[in-house]
Amino acid sequence: MEVKILSEKFEIENANLLKVAKEHGAYSTLDKLFSMEPVDVTEEVKKAGLRGRGGAGFPAGVKWGFLPKDTGKPTYLAVNSDESEPATFKDRYILVRDPHMLIEGIIICCWAIGCHDVYIYIRGEYTTQVKVLQAAIDEAYAAGYLGEKVAGQDFRIDVTVHRGAGAYVCGEETALLESIEGKKGQPRSKPPFPAVEGLYGCPTIINNVQTIASLPFIMTNGAEAYSVYGTEKSAGTHLFGISGHVEKPGMYELPLGLPLLEVLEKVAGGVWKGRKLKGVIPGGSSTPVLTAEEAKTVTLDYESMAEHGTMFGSGGIVVLDETVDVVKLVQNLIHFYHHESCGQCTPCREGLGWMKKIIGKLLEGEGTMADIELLRELCDNIEMKTVCVLSAACTMPVRSYLDKFRHEFEAYAKDRVNSAPANVELQRN
Repeated sequence: MEVKILSEKFEIENANLLKVAKEHGAYSTLDKLFSMEPVDVTEEVKKAGLRGRGGAGFPAGVKWGFLPKDTGKPTYLAVNSDESEPATFKDRYILVRDPHMLIEGIIICCWAIGCHDVYIYIRGEYTTQVKVLQAAIDEAYAAGYLGEKVAGQDFRIDVTVHRGAGAYVCGEETALLESIEGKKGQPRSKPPFPAVEGLYGCPTIINNVQTIASLPFIMTNGAEAYSVYGTEKSAGTHLFGISGHVEKPGMYELPLGLPLLEVLEKVAGGVWKGRKLKGVIPGGSSTPVLTAEEAKTVTLDYESMAEHGTMFGSGGIVVLDETVDVVKLVQNLIHFYHHESCGQCTPCREGLGWMKKIIGKLLEGEGTMADIELLRELCDNIEMKTVCVLSAACTMPVRSYLDKFRHEFEAYAKDRVNSAPANVELQRN
């Protein structure tokens, strides 16, 4: 069931080092790359059907095509490795275990979009990832894969690792750009979109680490070899971080389109301790929860998730067993997003704080049925009333818990005591 495209070198010792990476094929695409016209590289990526792996799922090649022509301004590439979504840890594997795959992907992207200056945006707390990545970049410069003449070609690429101060909102593309420019990491209003007016007011492509790391395989094997995996509209493979109440939590590379429950049973070993499945968070904490019944029919692709009223997101799957107290889970969720709100927009800054107070009131045995209604109403009134989607990242899942597990909230309101299941153990990976 597992496929080794992105993860091919994950288990090879010292694959983060250039010598070992080259022994296993790193940078072997460059002769072919520089024999192609940039527009043909973009077309190959479009044919492959590669969608952005950061969460939105927008087709990568199509995004590259939005860059304006002949502006006289430089074009920038910003690689988003902020990876702050709770339950998401896929990009960190690439950065530590195969950073040269990412660098090779950067070279491919730069040639396609005519870019010479690249920023890799990473959380400052990821000290190991930064250390390994920077060492790989230094090796690539020394070997001539980066710098004034990439692989001997008259083509310059310079890569800068930019360490953020650790804010969830800086994973949002325009907040990321503000942070790189040395400003407070707050989102910009759109339009203009970054492809037209991004970093330093210049055309900018922002792609996730996994998206860029997928390019060497496409260049080596062609679009058809990539799109043979997955579904017609959700092509290729994806790194899934499976955590929570499963026997074998971990990172797995799988073709898109597989049945969710089959993956949980055959790959992750099923729900731990023989307990019953209560629900599944399919794509990181910001995605609406699936009930055990809904999970029976969903497949791991963008279309099936949408049909089930949720989102594919980052591929961070969290399994919830029957002991999970949904109200306490929601309290954790609201606390996180309230803490991470940048404070720019009133509905987010004040509304999430209001939601936090209500859920606390319920858990303290002082809540009422009217409080549950108010919590639901706040979700509707906060969502999409802000510059970015951070508030929606909180309200969308909270609404799903309120709708699908309402009886647990009502139990707190009616009994005025903690009568719901007591155990909340979401992350043990």
